[in-house]
Amino acid sequence: MVLIPTIGLEIHAELKTRSKMFCSSKNDPFAAAPNINICPVCMAHPGTLPVINKEAVRHVLRVGIAVGGTLADYTEFDRKNYFYPDLPKGYQLSQFEFPLVSRGVLRDVVLTRIHLEEDTAASTHDDVGGDTRIDYNRAGVPLMELVTEPVIHSAKQAGDFGRELQLLLRYLEASDADMEKGHMRLEANISLAPEGAPLGTKVEVKNIASFRAMERAIEYEIQRQTALIEAGKAVVQETRGWDDAKQATFSQRIKEGSADYRYFPDPDLPSLKLSEIEDFSIDTLKKTLPELPAARRQRYIVAGVKEADAIQFASYPQLGAFFDTVVAQKIGNQLFVQTTANYIANDLVSELRGMGGRDTDFKSEISISAANFSSLMMLVVDGKISSRSTKDLLAEMLTSDFDPVIQATERGLIIDSSGTSLETMIDTIIAENPTVVADYKAGKEAAIQFLVGQGMKRLKGAANPTQLKEALVEKMAKSL
Repeated sequence: MVLIPTIGLEIHAELKTRSKMFCSSKNDPFAAAPNINICPVCMAHPGTLPVINKEAVRHVLRVGIAVGGTLADYTEFDRKNYFYPDLPKGYQLSQFEFPLVSRGVLRDVVLTRIHLEEDTAASTHDDVGGDTRIDYNRAGVPLMELVTEPVIHSAKQAGDFGRELQLLLRYLEASDADMEKGHMRLEANISLAPEGAPLGTKVEVKNIASFRAMERAIEYEIQRQTALIEAGKAVVQETRGWDDAKQATFSQRIKEGSADYRYFPDPDLPSLKLSEIEDFSIDTLKKTLPELPAARRQRYIVAGVKEADAIQFASYPQLGAFFDTVVAQKIGNQLFVQTTANYIANDLVSELRGMGGRDTDFKSEISISAANFSSLMMLVVDGKISSRSTKDLLAEMLTSDFDPVIQATERGLIIDSSGTSLETMIDTIIAENPTVVADYKAGKEAAIQFLVGQGMKRLKGAANPTQLKEALVEKMAKSL
């Protein structure tokens, strides 16, 4: 029996706003001291009234437009009732029946909904002393929740979707989506069933701190549930956690249904008629959208950039912006575009990663001017400097930006592929190596590499080895 895994994701992302979701306390859950970004509203003191954060609503609506979702005309906030120490009010303000966004597609995964809610406080457990401490700086921070349809069928597909959402949120400046800081949190619902059969029993895995951990948790659950089903045992609908140290999921509690939360509209918050708010009109919001990751990748590919390089430039916007500036005046020159993309995606990235103190996300400003980098690439495209010389100049330009044409000329790195000096040098090499020349003429193709090596040595690497080989072959052909 072949079992087909079906996966749905629930992803939370903390939104970038100055204040919390329903009060004026600073949105800074990682403040140096605990419990300093709090107020009577987010601490649920009696008699306080919440106020909706307009910027948080705007962030979610822009995400909805970016994924092609349907924006709500009417929406409201609901109370999700459950008791836990990290929830000051004894309920969480969320959205149930009327989410801000319905449907949409991202990376071929159909979405169910995107809605707004408030975050909970952060709990710190002391395993030694047995104490639990609560930091309410995070309580009330605006939180976007995105729910997908159960249409994902592999751990890799789930990971790819999560990474694309993270990139989209960063492009829209809706969230930093930093997994290490808890800005983005992942939950996966996994079930198995024979092909063509109804969906199997769903197991939710929480406490997933990275995309790789999510992929491993899904893979583990697929194996665990497969073993249960093949042994004739039932899969229990439950919530499980992910233990990264053990690389395994573990049971936490029996999964609640929506009825257990006793949702009802919050009486302290007004419902919203979004079509009556000019700032939330679709046309107004569309004008604020940047070029999105998928469109950027496609633009690069159409321009002649390799797919792998296009993905890298879209994933790291600073690299992409530098590439765009360098090729801006030569976008029709495909050789220039491809050469530039190759040197940025490989040599420049390698140098940046090797420089002390530089971040691996390439957020720091690139110290080479676009004009000088463009000049360096033209030297390559025109065949005037060797690959070795290009790499050396590029590395030096990162620490002391300079005009590569002037430096290459002063150092004698310019290749004169048609000049007398090159022809004279080739004549000298042939005259000094009669045995090697005879071997080549006798059919030993490998002999040509020795002659090319001699030429590269004489020119101190300032030559294109392919052009040098062609010149040697042409010269020897004349003497056959």
